[in-house]
Amino acid sequence: MTVSQLTALLGWASIINIAYLLFATLVLIFMRDTISSIHAKLFNFDDKALSEKYFDFLSLYKVITLVLVVAPYLALKIMAY
Repeated sequence: MTVSQLTALLGWASIINIAYLLFATLVLIFMRDTISSIHAKLFNFDDKALSEKYFDFLSLYKVITLVLVVAPYLALKIMAY
């Protein structure tokens, strides 16, 4: 795999991961009651615990995406200059 192929791969992975993060955030904002009721029944959590779990998920996913996908992509783009 060449550096340009790796850069393209990380670029598309960044787009996909950021789009998923945005989608998950919007779903939790606009469909919170529906999603919370489903998860409360599945996992037997109360609303406060679910809010914490949602926040933990979104924050961890954001950090992992930034560190493992976006940062290497930006580093490769900077190296190309």
